[in-house]
Amino acid sequence: MYARPSCIRFSKMAASRSDATSLPTFDGVENLITLTDIQKAFDELCVEEESMNAELDNLLEHQSALENKMSGLHKILPNLQILETDSKQLSSMVSFTSTLAENVSSKVRQLDVAKSQVTACITRVEDILDLKFCTDGVQTALQNEDYEKAAGHVHRFRSLDENILRMSEESGEGSTLDSSFRLLQEAEEKLKSIVNTKFDAAVHSGDFASIERFFKIFPLIGLHEEGLTKFGKFLSSQIAEKSRGNLMIAESVTHKDKNANVIYAETATQLFESIANIIEVRQPLIETYFGSGKLFSLMKILQKECDRQVRQILEKFKLKRDFDAVVQQVQQNAVFHRPSATEKFDPKVLDVLLSEVVLLNTRTELFLRFFRRRAVGDMESAYSNDDLKEKIKEIDKFISNCDLNRLMQELIGNYIMMEEFFMREMVLKAVSMDTVEESSHTSSMVDDSFYIVKKCVRRAVSSSSVDGICAMLNHASTVLEQDFREVLFSRVRAGFPSGFDLTQAYNMVQSSIQQGKLQSSDQEKAKTTFLVAMNNAEVSCEYCKSLKSNIEEEVLRSFSKSSEQSKAKLQSCVTDLGNVAVRLKEVVDFGVSQLRSSAIKPRIKPLTDAFLSTSHNISEDDFSNYEANDPWVQNYILQIDNMLATFKSALSTENYDTFVSQVTTEVTFQLEKAVLKTSFNRLGGLQFDKELRALVGYLSSVTTWTIRDKFARLTQMATILNLERVNELLDYWGPNSGPLTWRLTPTEVRNILSLRVDFRSEEIKKLKL
Repeated sequence: MYARPSCIRFSKMAASRSDATSLPTFDGVENLITLTDIQKAFDELCVEEESMNAELDNLLEHQSALENKMSGLHKILPNLQILETDSKQLSSMVSFTSTLAENVSSKVRQLDVAKSQVTACITRVEDILDLKFCTDGVQTALQNEDYEKAAGHVHRFRSLDENILRMSEESGEGSTLDSSFRLLQEAEEKLKSIVNTKFDAAVHSGDFASIERFFKIFPLIGLHEEGLTKFGKFLSSQIAEKSRGNLMIAESVTHKDKNANVIYAETATQLFESIANIIEVRQPLIETYFGSGKLFSLMKILQKECDRQVRQILEKFKLKRDFDAVVQQVQQNAVFHRPSATEKFDPKVLDVLLSEVVLLNTRTELFLRFFRRRAVGDMESAYSNDDLKEKIKEIDKFISNCDLNRLMQELIGNYIMMEEFFMREMVLKAVSMDTVEESSHTSSMVDDSFYIVKKCVRRAVSSSSVDGICAMLNHASTVLEQDFREVLFSRVRAGFPSGFDLTQAYNMVQSSIQQGKLQSSDQEKAKTTFLVAMNNAEVSCEYCKSLKSNIEEEVLRSFSKSSEQSKAKLQSCVTDLGNVAVRLKEVVDFGVSQLRSSAIKPRIKPLTDAFLSTSHNISEDDFSNYEANDPWVQNYILQIDNMLATFKSALSTENYDTFVSQVTTEVTFQLEKAVLKTSFNRLGGLQFDKELRALVGYLSSVTTWTIRDKFARLTQMATILNLERVNELLDYWGPNSGPLTWRLTPTEVRNILSLRVDFRSEEIKKLKL
C-alpha cells in the first residue's frame, strides 16, 4: 500500500544530492524503526520531490528563451572586444586633447594679460596726448575768447585720472606732466572766473543770448549748482518783474471790469503760468547740459520766488477786499449767533469773495500738481528704487513746507469758516422767508435751502482742497440735519390738530394758500403747516439723495488720480451727507404716525363700527336685498374716498401713497376686530367676501403701491367663512395649500370657523390643523 515507484526512484536522486550538499535529507534512515517515523520521512521526500519537479518544469519552460539569450551573448562577444579597443583609443584621444587645451588656454590667458597691459598703455598714452592737447588748446581758446572750446578742454582734463597719469613720471615725463597739470588748473580757475564775470555782466545788460551761452559752460567746468543758482536767480528776477507789472495792472482795474471780482486770482494764475512756461521751456536745456535730476534744483529756486510774489498778491487781495475785517466780522457773528440788527452781518456779501478765494486755491492746487509731476518725472529719469523713493519724499516735503502751500492752507481755513457761516445763515434766511405758493405741495424753504447747500458744496469741490471739501461736506450735513431738519421736525412735532372734519379740511386746503401766506383760523394754519412740513421732509429726502449722488460723481471725476487715503476721506464724508436723508425720513415717518393717530384712526374706527350693526347671518332674501341696497361697504368706501380726496390735494405723491397705505393698514386692523365680533352663515360669508373684494378694488385704484398683501389675513378669513363644510378647510390647509401662505394660526382659524352659526363646535375641534 506504500509502494510509490516514483518516490523510490527519486530517493536515490535525493541520496545523491545529499552527498553534494552539507545538509543531508535524513540522518540515518536505518534508525527509522516505527511505522509513523517511516511514513513521516516518506511524506517529506514526496513533498521535496514535488518541489524539485516544479522547479525542473519551470526551467524546461524557459529553456528556449535562455538558449536564445545565450546565443545572443555569443554573437555580441566579438563586438564587445571591438568596443573595448575603441574605448581605450577614445580615452587616449580625450586625454591628449585635454592636455593640448590646457596648454592653449594658458597661452590665451597670457595673451589676455598682455592685451590688457597694452590697452592700459595705449589709454595712458592717449590720456597723456589728450593732456598735452588740452594744455595747448585751452591757452589758445582763452586767448581767442572761445570759452566753449576752452571749457571743453577743461572738461576733458577733469575726466582724466591724475593718479594713472602720474605713473608715467618713472619714464621721465614727470616734469612735463606737472607743468601740464599746473597750466590746466590755472586755466580752469581763470575760466571759472571769466564765466562767472561774463554771466553776471550778461544778466546786468539783459543779454539773454550771452546768459544762455555762459549758462551752458557751467557744467563743463564742474559748477553745476552754481550755474543753476545763478540762472535760477536770473529767471526769478524776470518772474518778479512780470508779476509786479501784473499786480499793478490788477490794482488799476475798476469794478466795471468783467474780471474785477476775480482779478487777484487771475494775477496769481498769470504768475503760475509764467513759471510753468519757464520750466517747460528750460527743461530740455537743463537735461541736455546738466543731466537728469538737476531740474528740481532750479525749480526750488523758482518756487521760492513764487512764494514771495504770491505773498504780495495775497496781501494786496486782503487789503483790497477788506479780507481780515470780513473774517473778524464773521467770527464775531459765529460766536454771537443773535446779534442786534445793526450788527448783523449780511452773508450775501461773502458770495463773491468766497468764489475768488476758491479760484485762488484751485489755481494753486493745479500749479502744485504740475510742479510735482515735472519734478518727479525728472527724478525718475535719474534715479531708481530706494534712491527714487527718497527723492520723491524730498519733493513732497518741499511742496508741503513751501510758503505758497502754507499761505493757501491759511486762506482755505478762513474760507471754510466763512463758507459755513454763509451756508448756515442763508439756509436760516430761507427758512425765515418760507412761503407756500398756490398749487404747490411744498414751501420755498426746500428749494432755496438745497440750492444754497449745493452751491456751497460744489464751490468747495472746485477748490481742489481735499481737507476743505471734507470740512464743507461735514458742515453741509450738520446744517441740513440740525438747522434745516429741526425746523421741519418742530412743525411736525406740533401734531395734526384733532377734531378733524372732512368738509372743513377740504375747504381749508383749497383756500388757505393765498398769495403765498397762510391765513384763516389757527387750526387751519396748523393743519396746513403740518402737511406742508411733511411734504417738505419727503421732498428733502429725495433732494438729499440727489445731492449726494451728484457730489459723489464730481468728486470721483475731480480726484480720480488722488491717493487712496484722500479718496477714502472724501467717500466717507459724501456718505455722511447721504445719511442725512435717513434723518429726514424719520420726520416723514413721525408725521405719518401723527396723521394715523389724529386723522386716520378717529375716522376709520366709527366707519368700521358700522360693520357690526350690519347682520351677516342672513337669508336669501336678505342677500338679494343687500345686492340691490348695499347696507355698509358702499358708504364705507365713499367716506374713505372723501377723506383721501381731501389729503390728495394737500400731500405730495409719495406722502399720499404712504397715507393710503396707512389708511389701508388701519382699515384692515379695525375690520379684523369687527369680523371677530360678528356672526356669519354661509350667505353672510359670501356677502362679506363681496364687500371685501369691493374694498380691495377701490383701495388698489387710488394708489400706485401694492396693498393686497395688507388684506391677506382678511382674504383668508373670507375664504374660511365661505366654506360649505368644516372639513372643506383641509382642501386649502397644510400640504394642499399650494402657493398659498397662511397668515392665520390654527387657533385663529378655529375661532373664525366658530363665527359660522351653522358649523358645529365638535366638528371644528376635530379638525387636525
